[in-house]
Amino acid sequence: MINAVIIEDETLVAKGLVDLINKADATINIVKVLGSLKSSIAYFKSNPEPDLLFMDIQLSDGVSFELLKEVKINCPIIFTTAYNEYAIRAFKLNSIDYLLKPVDKEELKLAIDKFKQHRYLDNQLLNEQLKSLIKHISLPNETKAYKERFMVHSGKSVLIINHDKIAYFIKEVLIYLVTKDNQKFITDFQTMEEIEELVNPATFFRANRQVIFKSDVVESFKSDSYGKLIVKLIAPVNKTVDVSREKAQALKKWLQ
Repeated sequence: MINAVIIEDETLVAKGLVDLINKADATINIVKVLGSLKSSIAYFKSNPEPDLLFMDIQLSDGVSFELLKEVKINCPIIFTTAYNEYAIRAFKLNSIDYLLKPVDKEELKLAIDKFKQHRYLDNQLLNEQLKSLIKHISLPNETKAYKERFMVHSGKSVLIINHDKIAYFIKEVLIYLVTKDNQKFITDFQTMEEIEELVNPATFFRANRQVIFKSDVVESFKSDSYGKLIVKLIAPVNKTVDVSREKAQALKKWLQ
């Protein structure tokens, strides 16, 4: 049996993750669900370490990386996040997995399988990976140069679109760039994750698996009966975008 701890400050999200884990792998036993940075630090200072830790990044009382500075943790960590500003490439480079909210059951299964394959890695190596990860992610956004010009296809021509002209990117089999005057162009991107790594997270938001939109095209938003946010983009774009309940809080913070 594999003992695991979950750090997640949203009760419904934590419950959903427990259900997904139970369905994905019956050998994983959730011994504790922690809802804040403060309670997590207290727990790990007085309880044995689990075999595996599922850890949200942005908690109500701080960033969970602070836990790794306060307490020595040797167990593997699978990070979960609704925020796109945390250098996703760093997770991949350091062999520590991450799940983007809302958590996909197939991606969760792959993450657990990866954990099992590397379960017996030397703890010292894991510690070094964690240190490198924290250092990488702690770098201020100002040190990274974000992409400002994007090439798109218009018939047989290739156009250059400046970032301030962009309304949103959308995946509809191909990935399109849509401008603020509602022109739609094909890009050469293969995944939305590629775009996330290139654009400035202060001005672009990953709303769901299909859409990344820009902050200055948001006209308004409202909640539906399920806790999702319906975001309306300004004219002439006139598009509505669904933001999941799990990402609703992240969007509100981002817009502030």
